[in-house]
Amino acid sequence: MKKYRVTVNGTAYEIELEELTGAAPAAAPAPAAAPAPAAAPAGGEQVTSPMPGTILDVKVSQGASVKKGDVLMILEAMKMENEIMCPCDGKVASINTSKGAAVESGTLLCVIQ
Repeated sequence: MKKYRVTVNGTAYEIELEELTGAAPAAAPAPAAAPAPAAAPAGGEQVTSPMPGTILDVKVSQGASVKKGDVLMILEAMKMENEIMCPCDGKVASINTSKGAAVESGTLLCVIQ
């Protein structure tokens, strides 16, 4: 144990810190793996995740016609809901994720042709 004195807003506090060595903290259980994404069709505009997060909702279906700026999906990251917008006019060629899936930055979400 090491003792320290900390002053916060003019008030002094004594604290003790214990150094933990040897045993690593228990890791949180891994989330369920998302289903394997289908292969992306060649020649389409790929829409990827801009940040790690969880897909809250998929607003389009495969084969749907979309316009630039349409909301494709809702991605929750850092307690904020982010709309994933369509980058161009076209048709949804494939959807490579599902509602509730955990995604990393750069993960392929869908393809627009």
